[in-house]
Amino acid sequence: MESQKKMMVVFGLVAAVFLQCVAAQTTHVVGDSVGWIIPPNGAQQYVTWASGQKFVVGDFLIFNFTTNSHDVLEVPKASFDSCSSTNPIGNIITTGPANITLTSSGEHYYICTFGRHCQSGQKLAISVSASATSPGSSPSAPSPSTTAGTTPGVTAVPPSSSSPAVGAGFVLCSLSLVMGLFF
Repeated sequence: MESQKKMMVVFGLVAAVFLQCVAAQTTHVVGDSVGWIIPPNGAQQYVTWASGQKFVVGDFLIFNFTTNSHDVLEVPKASFDSCSSTNPIGNIITTGPANITLTSSGEHYYICTFGRHCQSGQKLAISVSASATSPGSSPSAPSPSTTAGTTPGVTAVPPSSSSPAVGAGFVLCSLSLVMGLFF
């Protein structure tokens, strides 16, 4: 009986630690309520947005845009700087909203390949840290000319700093400890 109690407590702690690790992932809604559009304030809009974020491997980017009006493509820095879709990293995402998981640390560059959207500022440069303890910063993007634009019908998903797994982890851990003490 004592052995079962210990196993239950250990299982509960392992499960709680696992859920806490999952909960550490952050969902970043690119541009917040503005979404992924030709920014009214030019490229500085996404530079400013990114500078207020901390990106870590395992985090999620959500690009809110209307399908057939915008797209998302990850590109190397040279292609980002020239707004070129040559040498893409992965496939172009044409259906909005686009959800991207950050799977590697380092600099990441995203552009919209529709018309002159990228030249008008619809581009995002971020720096992704390997872990939550590493400092993260966002590089500055060159400021191209400003062209106002909006994307009607885009529904922004509110940003969240953690997932519901935090509460689930707490409940599971508490329940496991209680069960271990009384059974």
